[in-house]
Amino acid sequence: MRNKQRRVLPGFGLSLGFTTTYLSLFILIPLSMIFIQTSHLGWKQFVAVVTSERILAAYKLSFGASFIAALTNAVFGLLIAWVLVRYPFPGKRLIDGLIDLPFALPTAVAGIALTTLYSANGWIGHLLQKMHIKAAFTPLGIIIALTFIGLPFVVRMVQPVLQNMDQEVEEAAASLGASRWQIFYKVILPELTPALLTGFSLAFARGLGEYGSVVFISGNMPLKTEIAPLLIMTKLEQYDYAGATAIAVVMLVVSLCFLLFINLVQTWSQRHETRNS
Repeated sequence: MRNKQRRVLPGFGLSLGFTTTYLSLFILIPLSMIFIQTSHLGWKQFVAVVTSERILAAYKLSFGASFIAALTNAVFGLLIAWVLVRYPFPGKRLIDGLIDLPFALPTAVAGIALTTLYSANGWIGHLLQKMHIKAAFTPLGIIIALTFIGLPFVVRMVQPVLQNMDQEVEEAAASLGASRWQIFYKVILPELTPALLTGFSLAFARGLGEYGSVVFISGNMPLKTEIAPLLIMTKLEQYDYAGATAIAVVMLVVSLCFLLFINLVQTWSQRHETRNS
């Protein structure tokens, strides 16, 4: 008879029970209440609320700014991760620690700091004004704020992949006459793509729901710099709970789609690594 494998944690049944209870209390039940509250509107009223001109403009700004910020982080996050992994230099640990600062810093504090920095009288905003570029209280300011809070997602997803990457493969490609661009495009980038896409998706999803760091620098002008999370807060202040949850449902569905995409990318990455091993 085979000896039963001893497990540190309880058996499957008990562990599954705790997992289901935890997820239900903190995720499933609160999220289901959003849909229940929205159902009070009725389908026609729901469509009328989420397709109004003001809300559509907010959706366009939120999705567009989040996409641009996530794309910017995908490029520069990869560069930062590359420098932190491949090059030794003084102050490396300090810079590596600063990457996580947006996680620890309260978003409202980040918003106030960015607004002060990029306003017309700010250190950077004053220089931009000379180039006839206005950052604060414009969509550009929103992109800056979302880039700030989304950068750690890309860096922390790409970093461990770069650390585990075998540099002998790059050296072999170079010995066969491959150029630097060919080595990056055909050897390095395919290995980094799953992690890079995951970091991009996380930064995008994070940007969609961001409020604290954006509300100050955006200026909150309807049809111009008003984001969807701000409209949710506005409707809550007006006691229009069904209208607020209607906007939230649309944002939630989009976020869930991106989380599903992340899971698919991770599954594909694991299968790819298994085949190559």
